[in-house]
Amino acid sequence: MQQAKISTNYGLVFWFHLFITVLSWFAPFLFTWYLPIAVYIIVLLQFAFLGRCVINREHDLSDADEDSTFYAFILETVGFKPNRKKVKRFVRWYLYFILTAITLIWQLGLGNTPLLFFK
Repeated sequence: MQQAKISTNYGLVFWFHLFITVLSWFAPFLFTWYLPIAVYIIVLLQFAFLGRCVINREHDLSDADEDSTFYAFILETVGFKPNRKKVKRFVRWYLYFILTAITLIWQLGLGNTPLLFFK
């Protein structure tokens, strides 16, 4: 079955979304533990209550395929053909819990100091 083509507007909001997405991956090493965890909780709450990422609409990420996500769009843009349903499940159910665990283990468990914004 052919997946619907995801289209988007590559404006300022798209680049902001890409920036904060990449920043979220490095946040456990950059910011004091409570900042990234608060952001991860907010992201999970938007998925739980709204069922989507609120920024996607702002840069015209198409909802033609209900399994389309920003992550799937990025992977497809660089040439990968991911299973969108699995990507969506990973991002919405596992990714931010994994990042939370990494944050807590790295900072509280191993006693590492974040590179930016520490006490």
